Amino acid sequence: MTQVDMDTKNVRQRSSRGAGIVVESSPKKNGHKFRHNIPDVKTTTDEEEEEEDDMPGVVKASERTKDIPQGSDRVPKILKHLLVRLPQRWRNALVRSIFGFVMISLFSLIIYSGPIALILLILTIQVKCFQEIISIGHSVYRIHGLPWFRSLSWYFLLTTNYFFYGENVIDFFGALVDKVEYLHFLVKYHRFLSFSLYCVGFMWFVLSLVKKYYLKQFSLFAWTHIALLIVVTQSYLIIQNVFQGIIWFLTPVSMIICNDLMAYFFGFFFGRTPLIKLSPKKTWEGFIGGGIATVAFGGFISWCLCQSSFFTCPVEYDESLGRIVVTTCRPGYIFRPQEIQLYGWNFTYFPFMIHSLWLSLFSAVIGPFGGFFASGFKRAFKIKDFGDVIPGHGGIMDRFDCQFLMATFVNVYIYSFIRTASPGKLLAQVFTLKPDQQVQFFTSLKEHLENLGVLSP
Repeated sequence: MTQVDMDTKNVRQRSSRGAGIVVESSPKKNGHKFRHNIPDVKTTTDEEEEEEDDMPGVVKASERTKDIPQGSDRVPKILKHLLVRLPQRWRNALVRSIFGFVMISLFSLIIYSGPIALILLILTIQVKCFQEIISIGHSVYRIHGLPWFRSLSWYFLLTTNYFFYGENVIDFFGALVDKVEYLHFLVKYHRFLSFSLYCVGFMWFVLSLVKKYYLKQFSLFAWTHIALLIVVTQSYLIIQNVFQGIIWFLTPVSMIICNDLMAYFFGFFFGRTPLIKLSPKKTWEGFIGGGIATVAFGGFISWCLCQSSFFTCPVEYDESLGRIVVTTCRPGYIFRPQEIQLYGWNFTYFPFMIHSLWLSLFSAVIGPFGGFFASGFKRAFKIKDFGDVIPGHGGIMDRFDCQFLMATFVNVYIYSFIRTASPGKLLAQVFTLKPDQQVQFFTSLKEHLENLGVLSP
Protein backbone atom coordinates (compact mmCIF):
# COMPACT_ATOMS: atom_id res chain seq x y z
CA MET A 1 0.00 0.00 0.00
CA THR A 2 1.40 3.38 -1.00
CA GLN A 3 1.81 6.25 1.45
CA VAL A 4 -1.10 8.12 -0.17
CA ASP A 5 -3.38 5.10 0.28
CA MET A 6 -2.44 4.87 3.95
CA ASP A 7 -3.12 8.59 4.45
CA THR A 8 -6.48 8.28 2.73
CA LYS A 9 -7.43 5.31 4.92
CA ASN A 10 -6.50 7.17 8.12
CA VAL A 11 -8.55 10.18 7.05
CA ARG A 12 -11.57 7.94 6.41
CA GLN A 13 -11.21 6.31 9.84
CA ARG A 14 -10.93 9.66 11.56
CA SER A 15 -13.91 10.94 9.58
CA SER A 16 -16.08 8.00 10.64
CA ARG A 17 -15.29 8.66 14.28
CA GLY A 18 -15.67 12.50 14.21
CA ALA A 19 -18.61 14.80 13.87
CA GLY A 20 -17.21 16.54 10.81
CA ILE A 21 -18.09 16.43 7.15
CA VAL A 22 -15.84 14.56 4.73
CA VAL A 23 -15.36 16.49 1.50
CA GLU A 24 -13.57 15.25 -1.59
CA SER A 25 -11.30 17.70 -3.38
CA SER A 26 -11.24 17.63 -7.15
CA PRO A 27 -7.46 17.60 -7.77
CA LYS A 28 -5.91 14.18 -8.06
CA LYS A 29 -2.45 12.98 -7.13
CA ASN A 30 -1.22 9.54 -8.22
CA GLY A 31 -4.76 8.61 -9.19
CA HIS A 32 -6.26 9.31 -5.73
CA LYS A 33 -8.64 12.00 -4.57
CA PHE A 34 -7.69 13.90 -1.44
CA ARG A 35 -10.33 13.78 1.29
CA HIS A 36 -10.35 16.41 4.02
CA ASN A 37 -11.98 16.34 7.43
CA ILE A 38 -13.79 19.69 7.73
CA PRO A 39 -15.43 20.64 11.06
CA ASP A 40 -19.19 20.82 11.09
CA VAL A 41 -20.36 24.45 10.99
CA LYS A 42 -23.92 25.35 11.90
CA THR A 43 -25.54 28.73 12.35
CA THR A 44 -28.19 28.97 15.03
CA THR A 45 -30.68 31.54 16.13
CA ASP A 46 -30.70 32.97 19.64
CA GLU A 47 -33.56 30.66 20.57
CA GLU A 48 -31.72 27.58 19.25
CA GLU A 49 -28.57 28.52 21.15
CA GLU A 50 -30.57 28.83 24.37
CA GLU A 51 -32.15 25.43 23.76
CA GLU A 52 -28.73 23.86 23.12
CA ASP A 53 -27.57 25.14 26.50
CA ASP A 54 -30.08 22.89 28.26
CA MET A 55 -28.45 19.80 29.68
CA PRO A 56 -29.75 16.41 28.56
CA GLY A 57 -32.59 15.17 30.72
CA VAL A 58 -33.37 18.65 32.09
CA VAL A 59 -36.81 20.08 31.39
CA LYS A 60 -36.56 23.27 29.33
CA ALA A 61 -37.83 26.59 30.62
CA SER A 62 -40.56 26.65 27.99
CA GLU A 63 -41.96 23.38 29.40
CA ARG A 64 -41.78 24.56 32.99
CA THR A 65 -43.57 27.84 32.35
CA LYS A 66 -46.20 26.62 29.89
CA ASP A 67 -48.93 26.70 32.57
CA ILE A 68 -48.41 30.45 33.26
CA PRO A 69 -51.42 32.37 31.84
CA GLN A 70 -50.60 34.36 28.71
CA GLY A 71 -52.97 37.29 28.27
CA SER A 72 -51.93 39.64 25.45
CA ASP A 73 -53.77 37.54 22.84
CA ARG A 74 -56.77 36.80 25.03
CA VAL A 75 -59.94 38.44 23.80
CA PRO A 76 -63.33 38.45 25.63
CA LYS A 77 -65.95 36.39 23.83
CA ILE A 78 -68.16 39.39 23.01
CA LEU A 79 -65.29 41.34 21.45
CA LYS A 80 -64.01 38.25 19.70
CA HIS A 81 -67.42 37.82 18.05
CA LEU A 82 -67.64 41.50 17.06
CA LEU A 83 -64.11 41.69 15.71
CA VAL A 84 -64.01 38.31 13.99
CA ARG A 85 -63.78 39.87 10.50
CA LEU A 86 -60.76 42.03 11.32
CA PRO A 87 -57.18 40.87 10.60
CA GLN A 88 -55.33 39.60 13.66
CA ARG A 89 -53.00 42.62 13.78
CA TRP A 90 -55.86 45.14 13.83
CA ARG A 91 -57.90 43.02 16.23
CA ASN A 92 -55.06 42.97 18.77
CA ALA A 93 -54.53 46.73 18.37
CA LEU A 94 -58.23 47.47 18.90
CA VAL A 95 -58.51 45.22 21.98
CA ARG A 96 -55.38 46.79 23.42
CA SER A 97 -56.81 50.29 22.81
CA ILE A 98 -60.20 49.48 24.36
CA PHE A 99 -58.75 48.07 27.56
CA GLY A 100 -56.13 50.82 27.67
CA PHE A 101 -58.97 53.36 27.69
CA VAL A 102 -60.76 51.36 30.42
CA MET A 103 -57.64 51.36 32.59
CA ILE A 104 -57.07 55.10 32.15
CA SER A 105 -60.72 55.79 33.07
CA LEU A 106 -60.52 53.68 36.24
CA PHE A 107 -57.21 55.26 37.14
CA SER A 108 -58.72 58.76 36.76
CA LEU A 109 -61.63 57.76 39.01
CA ILE A 110 -59.25 56.53 41.71
CA ILE A 111 -57.23 59.77 41.52
CA TYR A 112 -60.45 61.72 41.97
CA SER A 113 -61.36 59.58 45.00
CA GLY A 114 -58.37 60.92 46.93
CA PRO A 115 -55.02 59.80 48.36
CA ILE A 116 -56.34 56.84 50.40
CA ALA A 117 -57.78 55.17 47.29
CA LEU A 118 -54.54 55.91 45.44
CA ILE A 119 -52.37 54.34 48.17
CA LEU A 120 -54.61 51.25 48.23
CA LEU A 121 -54.25 50.98 44.43
CA ILE A 122 -50.45 51.12 44.72
CA LEU A 123 -50.47 48.38 47.37
CA THR A 124 -52.77 46.21 45.24
CA ILE A 125 -50.52 46.59 42.20
CA GLN A 126 -47.48 45.79 44.33
CA VAL A 127 -48.98 42.54 45.65
CA LYS A 128 -50.14 41.44 42.19
CA CYS A 129 -46.76 42.17 40.56
CA PHE A 130 -45.00 40.24 43.32
CA GLN A 131 -47.39 37.31 42.85
CA GLU A 132 -46.71 37.21 39.08
CA ILE A 133 -42.93 37.21 39.53
CA ILE A 134 -43.03 34.59 42.28
CA SER A 135 -45.31 32.36 40.17
CA ILE A 136 -42.71 32.34 37.39
CA GLY A 137 -39.99 31.42 39.87
CA HIS A 138 -42.08 28.62 41.28
CA SER A 139 -42.85 27.30 37.80
CA VAL A 140 -39.21 27.35 36.71
CA TYR A 141 -37.88 25.66 39.83
CA ARG A 142 -40.95 23.56 40.53
CA ILE A 143 -40.13 20.18 42.02
CA HIS A 144 -42.30 17.74 43.90
CA GLY A 145 -42.35 18.42 47.61
CA LEU A 146 -40.30 21.63 47.57
CA PRO A 147 -40.92 22.89 51.11
CA TRP A 148 -42.29 26.26 52.17
CA PHE A 149 -41.39 28.33 49.09
CA ARG A 150 -44.71 30.15 48.71
CA SER A 151 -45.20 30.62 52.46
CA LEU A 152 -41.71 32.05 52.88
CA SER A 153 -42.14 34.36 49.89
CA TRP A 154 -45.33 35.89 51.27
CA TYR A 155 -43.84 36.11 54.76
CA PHE A 156 -40.88 38.11 53.43
CA LEU A 157 -43.33 40.33 51.52
CA LEU A 158 -45.21 41.11 54.75
CA THR A 159 -42.04 41.83 56.75
CA THR A 160 -40.61 44.05 54.00
CA ASN A 161 -43.86 46.01 53.79
CA TYR A 162 -43.91 46.36 57.56
CA PHE A 163 -40.45 47.92 57.45
CA PHE A 164 -40.95 50.25 54.48
CA TYR A 165 -44.44 51.46 55.23
CA GLY A 166 -43.60 51.84 58.89
CA GLU A 167 -40.82 54.16 57.75
CA ASN A 168 -43.38 56.14 55.76
CA VAL A 169 -45.67 56.45 58.78
CA ILE A 170 -42.79 57.63 60.97
CA ASP A 171 -41.60 60.13 58.35
CA PHE A 172 -44.95 61.78 57.76
CA PHE A 173 -47.05 60.99 60.85
CA GLY A 174 -44.45 60.26 63.54
CA ALA A 175 -45.55 63.10 65.83
CA LEU A 176 -49.18 62.03 65.59
CA VAL A 177 -48.51 58.33 66.17
CA ASP A 178 -46.22 59.13 69.07
CA LYS A 179 -49.15 60.70 70.92
CA VAL A 180 -50.79 57.27 71.16
CA GLU A 181 -49.11 55.65 74.13
CA TYR A 182 -49.28 52.01 73.02
CA LEU A 183 -47.77 52.92 69.60
CA HIS A 184 -44.77 54.70 71.09
CA PHE A 185 -42.91 51.39 71.46
CA LEU A 186 -43.57 50.48 67.80
CA VAL A 187 -42.28 53.83 66.58
CA LYS A 188 -39.19 53.92 68.76
CA TYR A 189 -38.07 50.35 67.97
CA HIS A 190 -39.49 50.04 64.47
CA ARG A 191 -36.24 49.08 62.74
CA PHE A 192 -35.29 46.63 65.48
CA LEU A 193 -38.68 44.93 65.24
CA SER A 194 -38.45 44.81 61.43
CA PHE A 195 -35.03 43.18 61.57
CA SER A 196 -36.25 40.69 64.16
CA LEU A 197 -39.14 39.68 61.90
CA TYR A 198 -36.71 39.21 59.01
CA CYS A 199 -34.45 37.03 61.19
CA VAL A 200 -37.42 34.77 61.93
CA GLY A 201 -37.95 34.28 58.19
CA PHE A 202 -34.23 33.72 57.66
CA MET A 203 -34.11 31.00 60.32
CA TRP A 204 -37.30 29.48 58.90
CA PHE A 205 -35.62 29.22 55.51
CA VAL A 206 -32.45 27.63 56.92
CA LEU A 207 -34.46 25.08 58.91
CA SER A 208 -36.49 24.20 55.79
CA LEU A 209 -33.41 23.24 53.75
CA VAL A 210 -33.52 19.71 52.39
CA LYS A 211 -30.34 18.09 51.13
CA LYS A 212 -31.51 17.14 47.64
CA TYR A 213 -33.13 20.56 47.10
CA TYR A 214 -30.28 22.85 48.21
CA LEU A 215 -29.61 24.47 44.83
CA LYS A 216 -33.27 25.08 44.00
CA GLN A 217 -34.08 26.40 47.46
CA PHE A 218 -31.21 28.91 47.42
CA SER A 219 -32.17 29.95 43.89
CA LEU A 220 -35.72 30.63 45.04
CA PHE A 221 -34.46 32.50 48.11
CA ALA A 222 -32.49 34.83 45.81
CA TRP A 223 -35.49 35.05 43.45
CA THR A 224 -37.74 36.22 46.28
CA HIS A 225 -35.32 38.93 47.41
CA ILE A 226 -34.85 40.26 43.88
CA ALA A 227 -38.64 40.44 43.52
CA LEU A 228 -38.84 42.35 46.82
CA LEU A 229 -36.14 44.77 45.65
CA ILE A 230 -37.85 45.44 42.32
CA VAL A 231 -41.47 45.62 43.47
CA VAL A 232 -41.75 46.50 47.17
CA THR A 233 -38.94 49.04 47.30
CA GLN A 234 -40.27 50.85 44.26
CA SER A 235 -43.86 50.96 45.55
CA TYR A 236 -42.54 52.43 48.82
CA LEU A 237 -40.85 55.19 46.80
CA ILE A 238 -44.05 55.79 44.83
CA ILE A 239 -46.02 56.38 48.05
CA GLN A 240 -43.31 58.74 49.27
CA ASN A 241 -43.79 60.69 46.04
CA VAL A 242 -47.55 60.82 46.64
CA PHE A 243 -47.04 62.40 50.07
CA GLN A 244 -45.01 65.20 48.46
CA GLY A 245 -48.07 66.03 46.35
CA ILE A 246 -50.17 64.01 43.91
CA ILE A 247 -48.58 65.95 41.06
CA TRP A 248 -45.28 64.16 41.75
CA PHE A 249 -47.09 60.87 41.22
CA LEU A 250 -49.54 61.69 38.44
CA THR A 251 -47.15 63.59 36.15
CA PRO A 252 -44.49 60.85 35.76
CA VAL A 253 -47.08 58.06 35.63
CA SER A 254 -48.98 59.81 32.84
CA MET A 255 -45.70 60.45 30.99
CA ILE A 256 -44.90 56.74 30.95
CA ILE A 257 -48.44 55.96 29.78
CA CYS A 258 -48.15 58.56 27.02
CA ASN A 259 -44.76 57.26 25.95
CA ASP A 260 -46.05 53.69 25.81
CA LEU A 261 -49.16 54.63 23.81
CA MET A 262 -47.42 56.95 21.36
CA ALA A 263 -44.49 54.60 20.82
CA TYR A 264 -47.02 51.86 20.02
CA PHE A 265 -48.91 54.22 17.67
CA PHE A 266 -45.82 55.41 15.76
CA GLY A 267 -44.40 51.89 15.65
CA PHE A 268 -47.69 50.43 14.42
CA PHE A 269 -48.10 52.87 11.52
CA PHE A 270 -44.56 53.96 10.71
CA GLY A 271 -42.25 51.39 12.30
CA ARG A 272 -39.64 49.97 9.91
CA THR A 273 -36.28 49.92 11.71
CA PRO A 274 -35.82 47.43 14.59
CA LEU A 275 -34.64 49.05 17.82
CA ILE A 276 -33.42 46.25 20.08
CA LYS A 277 -33.30 42.46 19.84
CA LEU A 278 -34.84 41.98 23.27
CA SER A 279 -38.09 43.46 21.92
CA PRO A 280 -38.33 42.61 18.22
CA LYS A 281 -41.52 44.66 17.76
CA LYS A 282 -39.92 47.88 19.07
CA THR A 283 -38.72 50.25 16.34
CA TRP A 284 -36.67 53.42 16.16
CA GLU A 285 -39.65 55.22 14.67
CA GLY A 286 -41.79 54.30 17.67
CA PHE A 287 -39.02 55.18 20.13
CA ILE A 288 -38.35 58.64 18.64
CA GLY A 289 -42.01 59.47 17.95
CA GLY A 290 -43.02 58.39 21.45
CA GLY A 291 -40.20 60.44 22.98
CA ILE A 292 -41.13 63.67 21.20
CA ALA A 293 -44.81 63.19 22.06
CA THR A 294 -43.92 62.55 25.73
CA VAL A 295 -41.90 65.77 26.07
CA ALA A 296 -44.76 67.80 24.55
CA PHE A 297 -47.34 66.02 26.70
CA GLY A 298 -45.23 66.59 29.84
CA GLY A 299 -45.35 70.36 29.39
CA PHE A 300 -49.10 70.31 28.76
CA ILE A 301 -50.09 68.15 31.74
CA SER A 302 -47.76 70.10 34.06
CA TRP A 303 -49.48 73.34 33.07
CA CYS A 304 -52.89 71.80 33.77
CA LEU A 305 -52.04 70.20 37.13
CA CYS A 306 -50.29 73.28 38.50
CA GLN A 307 -53.63 75.11 38.33
CA SER A 308 -55.11 73.04 41.17
CA SER A 309 -54.02 72.83 44.81
CA PHE A 310 -55.50 69.31 44.93
CA PHE A 311 -52.48 68.13 42.95
CA THR A 312 -49.76 70.48 44.25
CA CYS A 313 -50.38 70.48 48.02
CA PRO A 314 -48.84 67.73 50.17
CA VAL A 315 -50.81 64.80 51.54
CA GLU A 316 -51.22 64.84 55.35
CA TYR A 317 -53.34 63.39 58.13
CA ASP A 318 -56.29 65.56 59.19
CA GLU A 319 -57.04 65.02 62.90
CA SER A 320 -60.48 66.59 62.67
CA LEU A 321 -61.54 64.30 59.83
CA GLY A 322 -59.56 61.32 61.10
CA ARG A 323 -58.14 60.42 57.68
CA ILE A 324 -55.44 61.21 55.15
CA VAL A 325 -56.33 64.18 52.93
CA VAL A 326 -54.76 66.67 50.55
CA THR A 327 -54.08 69.78 52.62
CA THR A 328 -55.20 73.26 51.72
CA CYS A 329 -52.00 75.20 51.29
CA ARG A 330 -50.43 78.16 49.62
CA PRO A 331 -48.64 76.73 46.57
CA GLY A 332 -44.88 76.70 46.73
CA TYR A 333 -42.75 78.75 44.38
CA ILE A 334 -42.49 76.09 41.72
CA PHE A 335 -46.29 75.87 41.50
CA ARG A 336 -46.92 79.63 41.23
CA PRO A 337 -47.19 81.27 37.78
CA GLN A 338 -44.25 83.37 36.64
CA GLU A 339 -43.91 85.84 33.79
CA ILE A 340 -41.19 85.61 31.15
CA GLN A 341 -40.55 87.73 28.07
CA LEU A 342 -39.18 86.20 24.88
CA TYR A 343 -38.69 88.21 21.67
CA GLY A 344 -41.14 90.86 22.84
CA TRP A 345 -43.84 88.36 23.79
CA ASN A 346 -44.95 87.81 27.39
CA PHE A 347 -45.47 84.23 28.51
CA THR A 348 -46.75 82.73 31.74
CA TYR A 349 -45.22 79.52 32.97
CA PHE A 350 -44.85 77.47 36.14
CA PRO A 351 -41.32 76.65 37.37
CA PHE A 352 -42.52 73.08 37.86
CA MET A 353 -42.63 72.80 34.06
CA ILE A 354 -38.82 72.99 34.01
CA HIS A 355 -38.64 70.07 36.44
CA SER A 356 -41.26 68.33 34.33
CA LEU A 357 -38.99 68.63 31.30
CA TRP A 358 -36.31 66.52 33.00
CA LEU A 359 -38.93 63.98 34.08
CA SER A 360 -40.27 63.70 30.54
CA LEU A 361 -36.78 63.28 29.07
CA PHE A 362 -36.10 60.47 31.52
CA SER A 363 -39.41 58.76 30.76
CA ALA A 364 -38.77 59.06 27.00
CA VAL A 365 -35.12 57.94 26.92
CA ILE A 366 -34.45 55.80 30.01
CA GLY A 367 -37.98 54.68 30.95
CA PRO A 368 -38.39 52.27 28.00
CA PHE A 369 -35.38 50.30 29.21
CA GLY A 370 -37.56 49.05 32.07
CA GLY A 371 -39.72 47.49 29.38
CA PHE A 372 -36.66 46.08 27.58
CA PHE A 373 -35.51 44.56 30.86
CA ALA A 374 -38.91 42.90 31.34
CA SER A 375 -38.83 41.65 27.73
CA GLY A 376 -35.43 40.05 28.30
CA PHE A 377 -36.72 38.47 31.50
CA LYS A 378 -39.70 36.96 29.68
CA ARG A 379 -37.58 35.73 26.76
CA ALA A 380 -35.23 34.05 29.22
CA PHE A 381 -38.11 31.92 30.52
CA LYS A 382 -39.93 31.48 27.19
CA ILE A 383 -43.08 33.32 28.22
CA LYS A 384 -44.95 36.05 26.38
CA ASP A 385 -46.65 37.74 29.32
CA PHE A 386 -46.43 37.83 33.10
CA GLY A 387 -50.14 37.01 33.36
CA ASP A 388 -53.57 37.41 31.78
CA VAL A 389 -55.31 39.95 34.02
CA ILE A 390 -55.69 42.60 31.30
CA PRO A 391 -56.84 41.42 27.84
CA GLY A 392 -54.61 42.79 25.11
CA HIS A 393 -51.90 43.75 27.61
CA GLY A 394 -51.04 40.68 29.69
CA GLY A 395 -50.33 40.83 33.40
CA ILE A 396 -50.08 43.76 35.79
CA MET A 397 -46.29 43.59 35.62
CA ASP A 398 -46.46 43.93 31.82
CA ARG A 399 -48.04 47.35 32.27
CA PHE A 400 -45.96 48.62 35.19
CA ASP A 401 -42.46 47.48 34.23
CA CYS A 402 -41.41 51.02 33.24
CA GLN A 403 -43.29 52.70 36.10
CA PHE A 404 -41.03 51.26 38.80
CA LEU A 405 -37.85 52.65 37.25
CA MET A 406 -39.55 56.02 36.77
CA ALA A 407 -40.70 56.08 40.41
CA THR A 408 -37.12 55.68 41.64
CA PHE A 409 -35.90 58.53 39.45
CA VAL A 410 -38.68 60.85 40.66
CA ASN A 411 -37.91 60.05 44.29
CA VAL A 412 -34.18 60.68 43.79
CA TYR A 413 -34.98 63.91 41.93
CA ILE A 414 -37.24 65.18 44.73
CA TYR A 415 -34.67 64.43 47.42
CA SER A 416 -31.85 65.95 45.36
CA PHE A 417 -33.48 69.16 44.09
CA ILE A 418 -36.85 69.75 45.78
CA ARG A 419 -37.48 68.35 49.23
CA THR A 420 -36.63 70.00 52.53
CA ALA A 421 -36.65 68.32 55.96
CA SER A 422 -39.97 66.80 57.04
CA PRO A 423 -41.46 68.50 60.15
CA GLY A 424 -43.10 65.24 61.16
CA LYS A 425 -39.85 63.33 61.07
CA LEU A 426 -37.98 66.06 62.96
CA LEU A 427 -40.65 66.10 65.68
CA ALA A 428 -40.49 62.32 65.99
CA GLN A 429 -36.75 62.63 66.55
CA VAL A 430 -37.23 65.45 69.10
CA PHE A 431 -39.67 63.29 71.09
CA THR A 432 -36.96 60.65 71.50
CA LEU A 433 -34.69 63.17 73.29
CA LYS A 434 -34.44 63.47 77.05
CA PRO A 435 -36.66 66.16 78.68
CA ASP A 436 -33.79 68.58 79.30
CA GLN A 437 -32.65 68.19 75.67
CA GLN A 438 -36.21 68.89 74.46
CA VAL A 439 -36.31 72.08 76.56
CA GLN A 440 -32.95 73.16 75.10
CA PHE A 441 -34.26 72.50 71.59
CA PHE A 442 -37.47 74.46 72.28
CA THR A 443 -35.58 77.44 73.70
CA SER A 444 -33.25 77.60 70.71
CA LEU A 445 -36.13 77.32 68.23
CA LYS A 446 -38.14 80.01 70.07
CA GLU A 447 -35.21 82.45 70.03
CA HIS A 448 -34.67 81.80 66.33
CA LEU A 449 -38.33 82.50 65.47
CA GLU A 450 -38.31 85.68 67.58
CA ASN A 451 -35.24 86.94 65.71
CA LEU A 452 -37.04 86.29 62.42
CA GLY A 453 -40.08 88.20 63.66
CA VAL A 454 -42.36 85.21 63.36
CA LEU A 455 -43.00 85.22 67.13
CA SER A 456 -43.20 88.25 69.36
CA PRO A 457 -40.77 88.28 72.34
